[in-house]
Amino acid sequence: MPVMDIQAIRDILPHRYPMLLVDRIEELEPDRIVGIKNVTVNEPFFIGHFPDFPVMPGVMIVESMAQVAGVLVLSTIPDRHTKLVLLASVDEAKFRKPVRPGDQLRIEMKLLKRKATIAKMSGTASVNGDVVAEAVMMCKLADRN
Repeated sequence: MPVMDIQAIRDILPHRYPMLLVDRIEELEPDRIVGIKNVTVNEPFFIGHFPDFPVMPGVMIVESMAQVAGVLVLSTIPDRHTKLVLLASVDEAKFRKPVRPGDQLRIEMKLLKRKATIAKMSGTASVNGDVVAEAVMMCKLADRN
């Protein structure tokens, strides 16, 4: 049973189609989160990446990871509806295998360090237990207005 379904995620993240790239949260702890992204052939980026061999762009995998991290950060603050989580840096990104339509990305993000408005996290994205991507990222909490 998911910890958060799509409705709960939409209540936390401001993203909407076609940029909402998290379908559910399966685990949520103070310093760790696991999210799921179901990759379908209907994703708009598959129209041009690549028409005869659809592959999820690496930047979209990183964005999925960042959104899962954003759920963790925003779920811990009481005034989350007045805040945005902005991606500040991506380091050590590696892409191991292509992600194709029909795959289910399991994204695990771990909090490494947190200050008042900055969080540093590391994470992996896997398909069927095989790591397809990994990265270390920092995000910054900002006011929405």
